[in-house]
Amino acid sequence: MKIEVVLTEAEIVQELAEAVEGRDLPEKFFYWSPLAVRAWRARAAGPAFASLRAAWQQLAGRIGWLLEPFGPPVNVISFGAGDGVTDFTLLGAIGNAGREVKYYPVDASHALLEMACAGAEDLDIETGGIKADIASPMHLVFASDAAESPKLLLMSGNTLGGFDPLEQIKNVAQCLHGDDRLILDAAIYDGGEPDEPREFAFAPLAALGVSPDDGEVRFEHKQDKSTEGLHVTASHFRTAHDLRIATAVQDVLVERGEHINLNFSYRFTVEAIRTLLAEHGGLQIIEEIPSPDGHYLLLVCSR
Repeated sequence: MKIEVVLTEAEIVQELAEAVEGRDLPEKFFYWSPLAVRAWRARAAGPAFASLRAAWQQLAGRIGWLLEPFGPPVNVISFGAGDGVTDFTLLGAIGNAGREVKYYPVDASHALLEMACAGAEDLDIETGGIKADIASPMHLVFASDAAESPKLLLMSGNTLGGFDPLEQIKNVAQCLHGDDRLILDAAIYDGGEPDEPREFAFAPLAALGVSPDDGEVRFEHKQDKSTEGLHVTASHFRTAHDLRIATAVQDVLVERGEHINLNFSYRFTVEAIRTLLAEHGGLQIIEEIPSPDGHYLLLVCSR
């Protein structure tokens, strides 16, 4: 199993201590520890993502059309691949179409990368994992340069919604050249409030020894006023008493009533995600596939 390390564990440990000190945990820490990995995989395997998987299966059923610009091999780079399970739907279809595939999953979690690489190797796909932080423009470019164009860039599981989408789509779009294709899915705002699992939001703190009795995870749903049609759900942990959190670098004292910002997730109106891709990313939408329940939209884009 080959995994190239751009983001080291020592860097992650240092960043985690700084994040706790700053009361703000970046996205990568929600997939890093064993507790976080378990919470995320349980969430991804649940019914909320079943409809999303159906949209990817629909795209996989039309794989011949998607692969027209590509010669052998088909290079696939997945930003925020996680354990690769969603990617495997597309990878398996490419292989079944008789095309050679090279797969490059990218993630900050070494454990999830190992799962993605192992799963792809079980499909007899040549695989090279890249341990990197896709929040970093430099890491994105490094990862996208792992293979020559034309290539398929994937972002599954509403990965775009886990970052500032206006900035992230600009950075991702810079990785596309020539006949490259970007395939991503987006959670669609329908006016209701999403069901956010507390175990997933709390997992990074639980890995540091924080107990549910030490405070409460709270969620806030609001409209992002920077762009019409963007809606964000943000979570934070409010301490019930003075709390000393032991990181690998230092102990951090958090006083009673303080907030630690946890993860956030964006949802988009259909018009907002179209505008985001076209105006902020400079991308052309080639195809749209809504999930059966309308909660997600899968989009195929080019430069």
